[in-house]
Amino acid sequence: MKKHVLILGAGFAGLELATRLSGSLADAVDVTLLDRNDSFYFGFAKLDVLLGRREPADVRLHYRDISKDGVEFRQETVTLIDPETRQVTTNKSSYEADVLVVALGAEYDFAATPGLEEGGFEYYSLEGAQRLRDALGDFSSGTILISVLGHPFKCPPAPFEGAFLVHDQLLQRGDRDAAEIRMTFPMAAPVPVTKEVSQLFARALDERGITWAPKQLVTSLDVGAHEARLASGESVSYDLFVGVPVHRVPEVVARSGLAVDGWVPVDKTNLATRFPGVYALGDVAGLPMAKAGVFAEAAARVVADDIAARITGGDPPPPYEGIGNCYVEFGGGIVGKVEANFLGGPEPTARLVEPSREIAAEKSAFGPARRERWFGS
Repeated sequence: MKKHVLILGAGFAGLELATRLSGSLADAVDVTLLDRNDSFYFGFAKLDVLLGRREPADVRLHYRDISKDGVEFRQETVTLIDPETRQVTTNKSSYEADVLVVALGAEYDFAATPGLEEGGFEYYSLEGAQRLRDALGDFSSGTILISVLGHPFKCPPAPFEGAFLVHDQLLQRGDRDAAEIRMTFPMAAPVPVTKEVSQLFARALDERGITWAPKQLVTSLDVGAHEARLASGESVSYDLFVGVPVHRVPEVVARSGLAVDGWVPVDKTNLATRFPGVYALGDVAGLPMAKAGVFAEAAARVVADDIAARITGGDPPPPYEGIGNCYVEFGGGIVGKVEANFLGGPEPTARLVEPSREIAAEKSAFGPARRERWFGS
C-alpha cells in the first residue's frame, strides 16, 4: 500500500519536494500538496514589479499547471495541524498522513511595527512592491528610509539590494542628488554571514552614498510627523519609509505546538521535527542560517532522500549542509552572487562573487529552469 505524504505549502520547499518524490517514489507514495494560494512566484520577481519591469500577473506560475505522477495539488487553507497524529484540517477537508511536511514559510507581522501599515511601504509582497513602485514614481526629493524591522527575515541581501536599485532608479531619472537614502537594521553589519561579505556590501552602500546605521531597530512610525522611532529612544525623519516587516511562523503553526521560541526546531541533518514522521523545512524551520528559497530547495532534496530511505529501508542521505547561492542586483544591469555554506563546518562560510553581466545572465536562467522542472515547460 502506498504511503501518503502530505506537504503543507507550495513554495520552493514544497514544489521541489513534490517533484523529487514524484520522480523517485511515484510507485510508493501518494503526495498531496496544499497551499492557500493559486499560484507561485519567485522572490526576485518582486523586484521586477518594483522597478516596473513586469506586472504582478506576469510573474505568477499557477499551481493548476502542475502535472506530476502521484502528486495532487489542492488550493486549501490549513486551519489545524496535529503533529502527534499527523492529522491536518483545512477550510475544505481533513487529512491523515504517513509523512507530514510543514513548509508553510514565514508570514509578515505588520502590527508588530505600529504605523507601518498606515504610513509605510514594503516590497516583500507583490502587492507591496506594486504600491512602492507607484510611490517611487511620485518621489523626486527628500529622504527615503529603508529599515529592517526584525531578525531573522527572508533573503538577507534583499534590503540592501532594494537600496541599490532605488539608488539606480533615482540616478537614471536625475533625482539622486535631491534624495537621501538611509538604512537602519538590527544586525551588527549588512549581510553578516561573514566579515568579508559584510565589508563588500558596506563598500557598495558607501560607494552609492547610502547612509547606513547598524544595531538600530525601528519600533514604530509617527505617521503624522514622518518620524521613525528607534528602540534607543531616538527618532529618524523620513519622507518615504520602506520597511522589511517582522517575520513570524504562520498562526496555525504557532497553535500546533511545533514552534519553540518562534520557529520550528528540527534536526539540522535531515529537517525532522521531534514528532515522528513530521518534517519542517524552509523559512518555518528554526536553523542558524539564512531564510531564502535556495536553501529551502536544498533542504527539500535531503528530506526527499530521507523519506525514501525510511520507506525503502535504504541508507539515510548525507546531512543537510545549508548550501546555496543568492543572486544580488546592484543596479546598472549587473548582478552579484553570494555563495554560502551555513552548516557544513564549525562556522558558516560565504563569499560574494563580484557583480557582472555574466552573473546577471546566470540569474535570468534560474527561474525558467525551475519553472520547467516544477510545472513543466
